[in-house]
Amino acid sequence: MRITQSRALSLALLAAIALPVTACARHRTRGDLPYVARDVGTLYSAARARLDQGRYKEAAQLFDEVERQHPYSVWARRAQLMSAFSYYLDHDYTNSIQSAQRFLSVHPGNRDAPYAYYLVSLGYYEQIQDVTRDQKITRQALDALGELTRRYPTSRYAADARLKIDLVNDHLAGKEMEVGRFYERRGQWLAASMRFRAVIDTYQTTTHTPEALMRLTECYLNLGVPMEAQRSAAVLGRNYPGTQWYRQAFRLMGQHPASDLPAVGRGVQAVPPGTPGARAQSLPGDAGTARPGSPTPAPGSGGTPPTPPAGGSTMPTPATTGSEGGAAGTPAGSTSGRPGT
Repeated sequence: MRITQSRALSLALLAAIALPVTACARHRTRGDLPYVARDVGTLYSAARARLDQGRYKEAAQLFDEVERQHPYSVWARRAQLMSAFSYYLDHDYTNSIQSAQRFLSVHPGNRDAPYAYYLVSLGYYEQIQDVTRDQKITRQALDALGELTRRYPTSRYAADARLKIDLVNDHLAGKEMEVGRFYERRGQWLAASMRFRAVIDTYQTTTHTPEALMRLTECYLNLGVPMEAQRSAAVLGRNYPGTQWYRQAFRLMGQHPASDLPAVGRGVQAVPPGTPGARAQSLPGDAGTARPGSPTPAPGSGGTPPTPPAGGSTMPTPATTGSEGGAAGTPAGSTSGRPGT
């Protein structure tokens, strides 16, 4: 009986000892590699072999092991960049950005720094989503690409970065157009006009500018300022005469023609005396009121200058034939989910 109790007590002690070990093993990250001391050549060769085999996650972890086990070797610096590249190929953009930024913080003046900046910008660029989502990642990609072109304008990665900057700007303009069209559908013309105006002022070289000018013409007409609408349509006809957006703006202005207000000469009240709320007093500069220190006009001299002819910007007639101006004729809402590479 004593032997049985002793055996049961021993089994209970073994179970209590093994429980923390099992819990630690359970909480260990499944992708972590066990620490095995190896020389730098063996580790780097194994990581490069995994990379060539397309096993990018394992390759990245082995490159991290090179940096962890041999931090002061010449291969550790190279392994940091290779780790960021392996994570990028594995579509793990967060770890790729972190590895590249760690390299830049430790080796800011290294000759491979342009490539590290390029990996950071690619990590943000590949995460750009469609215009219906939040565009925080898009702005981070624009900042990273701008940092690369500003620091290393003549590097081999700068040309591709400039191309991607144009695509990112087009994507941000598409987001402004999406929000502006939303306000326009709800009849909030002032809010919509501010969005379309932002496209014209900030992203005027993108493919969304012709549509923004036409939408701005619509907003101004609904806001009751036809002269501003005519100016927007004139700018549209001057720069994009062969697009469908100008044909629509020309048709709108034909349905709602803008007319100049008559000029008010000197000595004439802008508000007629019989208008309710008008004050019966003469305006400064009336013919019957002499200003102190000013000569009195001679009798018979005309005190009112000739009225200028009714002007206003004239719009050219839209072309009935001709090609649509490339991407400028893209219909509304045709912004792609992510700019192409």
